[in-house]
This record gives sequence, C-alpha cells and structure tokens, in this order.
Amino acid sequence: MALSIGIVGLPNVGKSTLFNALSAAGAQAANYPFCTIEPNVGVVPVPDDRLDQLSALIKPLKKIPTSLEFVDIAGLVRGASKGEGLGNQFLGNIRQVNAVLHVLRCFEDDNVTHVEGGVNPVRDRDVVDTELCLKDLETVEKRRERSLKNTKVGGKAGEEAKAEVALLERIKAKLDEGITVRAQKLTDEEKAAIQDLFLLTDKPVLYVANISEKQIGKEDADPRVQAVREMAAKEGAGVVVLAAALESEIQQLPESDRPGFLADSGLTEPGLHKVVREGYKLLGLWTYFTVGEQECRAWTIHKGFKAPQAAGVIHSDFERGFIKAEVFAWTDLVKLGSESAVKEKGLLRVEGKEYVVQDGDCMHFRFNV
Repeated sequence: MALSIGIVGLPNVGKSTLFNALSAAGAQAANYPFCTIEPNVGVVPVPDDRLDQLSALIKPLKKIPTSLEFVDIAGLVRGASKGEGLGNQFLGNIRQVNAVLHVLRCFEDDNVTHVEGGVNPVRDRDVVDTELCLKDLETVEKRRERSLKNTKVGGKAGEEAKAEVALLERIKAKLDEGITVRAQKLTDEEKAAIQDLFLLTDKPVLYVANISEKQIGKEDADPRVQAVREMAAKEGAGVVVLAAALESEIQQLPESDRPGFLADSGLTEPGLHKVVREGYKLLGLWTYFTVGEQECRAWTIHKGFKAPQAAGVIHSDFERGFIKAEVFAWTDLVKLGSESAVKEKGLLRVEGKEYVVQDGDCMHFRFNV
C-alpha cells in the first residue's frame, strides 16, 4: 500500500535534516534556500512493539515491519503559488502525497538563516498555508468555470452541475478568507465531490516543532512550542516535538550505542518513532499480522477494511479467491505462548467476507483461485 507523507515548510527549518534522520537516505541538508529541488523519497519502517513481542515469542527467520513513505519537499516561500522559488514544481510535489508533515522551526541559531528574518513558527505556518490556499483557489476557480458551462444543460446533469458550482463557490469564499479546505468541515459527500481536485489544503496535517538539543526537557515552558501546540489544538491537528539535528545524530550511531545516547539526552525513545506512529495514525491506518516460523510480518490496512480487502494487501489473488480468515488477537498469542494454546482456549475464530479487521489481529487466510 503505497502511502506517502510530504515533509513541507519554509526553507532552513530542518526538513531535510528530519528526512535524513527518518530514512537515513543522506538527503542533502544545507544552509541556503532551495537546497532540495527534486523531492527525496525514503521508505521508513513503522516501529511496533507488538511485532517485536510476537517475533521474540515465535523466533521466525524474518521479522518484517510495515512501512511509510516520506517525501522531502523543497522549502516553500512567499509567492510560491505564483511560481516564486520554483513554486509550481514544489506545489505539484505536495499534490502527489497523501498527507503533510509540516516542520516548524522553534530554535534559535545565528548560523542558520531564516528566510522571514526571525523565528516565529505560527507566522511560518501562515505563510505556507496562504500559498497553498492561493493555489487551491486557482484550482477551484478553474473547475467552477467549467461546471458553470454545464449548468446550461438540462435535466439531471444540469442540476448536478448547479450543485457543484454552489459547493465550489462556498469553498472558494472560505479559501479567500485564508481558511483551508480541511478546516471547512465538509460532509463526506462534499469531500467525495472534490476528491479529484487533489486540493493541497484538504490533506491531513501533522506539525513537527523542531527544537534544539538544549531545549529538550524544557518544551512545556517554551513559548514557541506552546504556540505551536495551541495552534494545532485549534485545528484538531497533532504535534510532535523533537530536535531533528539530534535525531539525525542518533541514526548515525550503532544500534547498541543508541539507548545510552538517548538516556544521556533525556529521551526515552527517538522522536522519530513518534513521527512515524503519528503519521500512520494521520492516514487512518491499522496493522494486522501474519505469524509463522518463516516470518512474522506487519501489514498496513485502512481502518475499516474487511477481511477480503486485508487479504488483498498480501496479493490480489487472496482477495479474489477469499474463502475464510482464521483470526486471533496478538495479545492472546503473547499471553498463551503458542497458536495451539490459543486454539485450545477457543480464542481462534473463523471469519467471513463481512468481518471488519481490527488493529492488531493475527490472520491466516483461506482462499481458492
């Protein structure tokens, strides 16, 4: 399931540094605008303690986590919607991702220039959102003009065109006020009607407050971090606070040295783990597991997937020829110690096509093609 999260923000806020830490892909990070021009892409494993526990119990030959794709998109600047700073290219890159991870600079550093002249994360968010709103206005207006012509057609098609024009004009008016599409609280039906526009401000967003190492442990008293949290709370968006530069250093260390380094830095786990988990949640994703001596593997599904759809994530033949699914909870397997013990306790169920897969299910599929 190819789902991607675009890392966006103004230049020099730490986007590429965060991407380096996430993917260990070595994306270039330098102190000048537009250092990143072509988007870098990294596939990042999703940390999951459940998979670790299952693998420790079963001791398979392979342990395979699920993953997310992160895209490092170049910094936007004022005027991007009109093509400033290669804006059209950058905005096009955002259009292609499923969600947005918006990095906001909350640290002072005289050696790292700020394109807006000073550190103010809320202002920086507003600059980016304004450019995205302006681009969405352009997209909505083009569709509105086309739909307006269709209102002259009689019958059902004409009525549908009139309804679409009314919706687009309402969205346009709000965008004119600087209100993003995701904040306009559209109904599911209205969202479906504009889905093919791929509006930039309709994408779910997660904010990253990027701090310095010396700010770690003092986040709750930091006025910039608090401003980001208050801003996100008003939007109903999530926030992760981390020091991207430190996270990048952690990823350069041998695995055995990381726990001690984290402890010395006052951290219980890498902040990157929170970013990936929150990104997973942002996209409305769940995980189910297949377990066996050959491999223990995590599979990504959308919340609400039924058993045949979940089977199709493994292979389309599994979905096409789905018969039944054997299902049990990962907690039962860990608690009882073996699949045979789970069966003996009557905790293994056989489910059909209408079963809605739950987060953390262990599954075996029966199929015939």
